[in-house]
Amino acid sequence: MKTSLAAGLMAALLPLAAAAATPAPDWRPLDPAETLVIDTTKGRIVVEMAPQVAPQAVARVKLLAKEGVYDGLQFHRVIAGFVAQTGNPGNQDGGASDHPDLPPEFTFRLTPEIARGVAFVTAASDARTGFLGSLPISAVSGGEEARARNGRVLAWGAYCAGVFGMGRQADPGTANSEIFVMLDSARRLDRDYTPFGRVIAGFDVAQALAVGEPPETPDQMIRVALAANLPAAERPSLEVADARGALFQAKVAALRTEKGADFTLCDVEIPVRGHPTP
Repeated sequence: MKTSLAAGLMAALLPLAAAAATPAPDWRPLDPAETLVIDTTKGRIVVEMAPQVAPQAVARVKLLAKEGVYDGLQFHRVIAGFVAQTGNPGNQDGGASDHPDLPPEFTFRLTPEIARGVAFVTAASDARTGFLGSLPISAVSGGEEARARNGRVLAWGAYCAGVFGMGRQADPGTANSEIFVMLDSARRLDRDYTPFGRVIAGFDVAQALAVGEPPETPDQMIRVALAANLPAAERPSLEVADARGALFQAKVAALRTEKGADFTLCDVEIPVRGHPTP
């Protein structure tokens, strides 16, 4: 009886062990329910959102897109080499939707479940950096994680180029409808603004937006929608390199060799294949 029970347990565990040993694929499809499609006067920007990092911000962006609040709004503040802001119904800083302001989501807890989707690319004695999906993140060191009693360690989004965040006023709890995209890296924004996703196609479109505060002739978001809510023929057809896969890890290794001690998380671009437009 004991032998039979042991054999049964081994048979049950073997598939789990095989799954754990299976390497991550090089490419993964986008989740249409977490993919924001921003059609602008300069072209299409596709954003992969990260609800694990900022669930309330992602929910708000989805809601405003569904309500059509973003359609037609201007990029009212575009600073070359820094940021492009939009999302205020009044097309100027300080505007907001009819919904209540959101609390800060400047950090999140890297639970064991979420951590399974993270690929770290640096592991210094004081902190680690890596990717959760396509979003660059930082987290406490491995030593701090080992000391964590509940398996929930502190992490936060990293404001590298292409990261989307929630705008706000001076009060940290005033994020509402404004969104911005980083045109270059500015890590001083880490843990000060809520990040909710990253551009995975159309970064060249963001860089081409008319510059100014406000621009003389502002570009607009013509239509903002979840990919899941678009007709199939209008959805982006894209795959993203899995940060845990061999292809991505080889790219990181090559960059680390090239940059040496100057290598940082923000040097890494996420490979993408396919087409953002039909």
